[in-house]
Amino acid sequence: MDQDRLQRCYAIARDDLLAQRNGQGHWTGELSTSALSTATAVSALQLVVRHDPAQSERLMPLIEGGVRYLTEHQNPDGGWGDTDRSYSNIATTMLAVAALTIAERREALFEQLAFAENYIEAQGGIPGLRRRYGKDKTFAVPILTNYALAGLVDWREVSPLPFELACLPQKFYKLVKLPVVSYAIPALVAIGQARYFHRPPFNPLMRGLRGAAVKKSLAVLERMQPASGGYLEAAPLTSFVVMSLASIGNASHPVAQNGVQFLVDSVREDGSWPIDSNLANWVTTLSISALATGGDDIAELDCLPWVLANQYQETHPFTGADPGGWGWTDLSGSVPDADDTPGAMLAIAHFFHSPRADNETRRQIASAAISGARWLLDLQNSDGGWPTFCAGWGTQPFDRSGSDLTAHAIRALHAWRSELGDLPVERAIERGLRYLQKQQRDDGSWLPLWFGNQDIHDDENPIYGTVKVLLAYRDLGKMSSETAQRGAAWLAARQNEDGGFGGGPSISTLCGGPGESSVEETALAIEALFAAENSNISAEIVPPAVGWLCQRVEEGSYVNCTPIGFYFSKLWYYEKLYPRVMTVTSLGAALQANASVPPAPETVTTSSDH
Repeated sequence: MDQDRLQRCYAIARDDLLAQRNGQGHWTGELSTSALSTATAVSALQLVVRHDPAQSERLMPLIEGGVRYLTEHQNPDGGWGDTDRSYSNIATTMLAVAALTIAERREALFEQLAFAENYIEAQGGIPGLRRRYGKDKTFAVPILTNYALAGLVDWREVSPLPFELACLPQKFYKLVKLPVVSYAIPALVAIGQARYFHRPPFNPLMRGLRGAAVKKSLAVLERMQPASGGYLEAAPLTSFVVMSLASIGNASHPVAQNGVQFLVDSVREDGSWPIDSNLANWVTTLSISALATGGDDIAELDCLPWVLANQYQETHPFTGADPGGWGWTDLSGSVPDADDTPGAMLAIAHFFHSPRADNETRRQIASAAISGARWLLDLQNSDGGWPTFCAGWGTQPFDRSGSDLTAHAIRALHAWRSELGDLPVERAIERGLRYLQKQQRDDGSWLPLWFGNQDIHDDENPIYGTVKVLLAYRDLGKMSSETAQRGAAWLAARQNEDGGFGGGPSISTLCGGPGESSVEETALAIEALFAAENSNISAEIVPPAVGWLCQRVEEGSYVNCTPIGFYFSKLWYYEKLYPRVMTVTSLGAALQANASVPPAPETVTTSSDH
């Protein structure tokens, strides 16, 4: 590889990444706009206005803007995708139709809505929606609730949710096997109440028993609501709560009003809403580690105090999580999880090992890391893997253990081994590795929980999952193991003809980049394959991939995003900083690896000479 070219491209990407910092010295990023979020917000605000006309003057301009965004972003097939770079799907299309119906646009948008409803029918209608989510009711029931509120389906199609169970202490939630994931308790309460009031139980005893829990479960909603008013800082979840409460006469309830304020505060200039406010902590810790990979002196960054301040010091009211974890943002709706916590622990390790760190700074960093390690150790599931938010909630997709989360947790614990004293780190790592071995698929790959590829069967992204696991094996010095070698071989075999990785037929048209590969997946693959202990991979696979990425940097298209992120159940997003961060990481790794390669000998030797 051309070292001068590498240095030049790395400098371009690094300087661009540094320029993305905000005035406080850390990164905020920018999440994609979302037709799904916009549709739910329109429905929620319109129902609030319908039941509380005094709010019309404040909210109608936002409703009009959301309607305009939706009408301008319908896909050619009649449906809507989660982002402006996503394929249509039945869930977002149903929510858009419901929103435009609740906003009383059926007559004005007759042709558009008929087109959309033809798309929904072609996707199987309500049975098709249920097939999309399987046993997980976290999103299917809210969507059908929205549809019922629009008068498009009978309330009998909406499954009743046991909102009264939210009155139990949080420690019992995982024992009662709730039909939604751990982070959806607010939806369980609000939507459950809406279903109860719009279609009460026939049995008078059951009706009375459930009715007695309404006030107390509303108090749970109020206690769980963050200062911003946005549950998880997410417009969809907050909107489902607001529309449900408004529909049963609680538009003026403090929970609904605080939720409305969150929607007012988070709308964008184009009239849309993103899926979440931001991923500031996540993209900041990723950026720190990316710059460290390239050998940059991260001690020059002034964001360490901000990262340390984002560590939770009290039991979290939303999930009941103990102190010690980090969430994805510094905003009040964030929740500590098993991806952001390892990300923060790895990032602060770079500051800890900086020669410029004084003893007091190292003490503060080590204290935070030890607290984070305890938090991770307590979160480990009985199967040896790590879930996202809560241990023991293994019945729903995003509550089960995940290979990407487990690998990240292992890396973080390993990075701080020398500072963790008597904590049972060795046993936790061994259990985690056994979990990863069991999760490896027959072809050698692993699947992640929170990332996907819309051009692959079942929206899977084995490139992302495999890379994240291989990085754990790299850090632990286990790349020569059979498990890691199988994973590296699988990854190497996924290289596209253009030299890159991932992507799909949609990339050239949706993101403006040539070919089928994606910047994000190519950069990820490069980082992992540099650690592969296979000379064929080093000589034949990595250089073309690095060349592909360098070309994207040189022409400026490396900043083009692809929707590889999942939020909630199959809700796509892309993040402005992902391609930038991943490019810096991979080119930094290439720069360091290339600099350490000795000059090629002047004469070629044969195998018999070794």
